[in-house]
Amino acid sequence: QVQLVESGGGLVQVGGSLRLSCVVSGMAVSTRAMAWYRQAPGKTRERVTFITVSGITGSVDSVKGRFTTSRDIAENTIYLEMNSLKLEDTAVYYCNSFTVEASDSWGQGTQVTVSA
Repeated sequence: QVQLVESGGGLVQVGGSLRLSCVVSGMAVSTRAMAWYRQAPGKTRERVTFITVSGITGSVDSVKGRFTTSRDIAENTIYLEMNSLKLEDTAVYYCNSFTVEASDSWGQGTQVTVSA
């Protein structure tokens, strides 16, 4: 059974930084493309960054140049480094596989709140 435990969120001012962690169990991050997702109030969940099996990373335009995804294979953990945070980055952040099936479970997420 896959378990995903996100942490590292918090309250930060505009322009600040945070580093999120996602400890994964039940599947190996080295064999599965992984991604970070976020869900802002009143909006649908969106995928914002990803890291492939070979370690190639990518992100959506709204966070490009500010968010970086990495992983620690030994710790089976993925990270999201967020810099130059904006008000619109406020959301609950989740990690999961790049391709999520309807039956797949999600972690509890971690709240990121950016204040002016």
